[in-house]
Amino acid sequence: MDWQELTDLTRGRAFVVERVRLADSGIAVEGEFEPPQLANLGVEDQVFVAAFVRAHGSIKEMERIFGVSYPTVKARLNRIGERLDFVDTDPAPTRADVIERLRQGEISVQDALDELERPR
Repeated sequence: MDWQELTDLTRGRAFVVERVRLADSGIAVEGEFEPPQLANLGVEDQVFVAAFVRAHGSIKEMERIFGVSYPTVKARLNRIGERLDFVDTDPAPTRADVIERLRQGEISVQDALDELERPR
């Protein structure tokens, strides 16, 4: 079964993957895995996102590819964006990062201790 068949089968409903098998080695892992957010989009939206990435985020290129107007591309991107959680672009620093910044003299010992004690 390919990804399009799976997407058609689920019709946008939430699903869980319970078994993953590496095709070239036969190794299988069983458990409960959430699929990536993009896998929960419909086929048309997945194709649209892939085209947007291949067009390097150019809305003009998307207008040309899909034969639609700028507002139509923006509306579709907004609709898709509302379905996706955003990745934290400012994650808490790792212990190694804090220690390295302390070693480099970028932060004080107290600042390092404060950062290390913050809940993650």
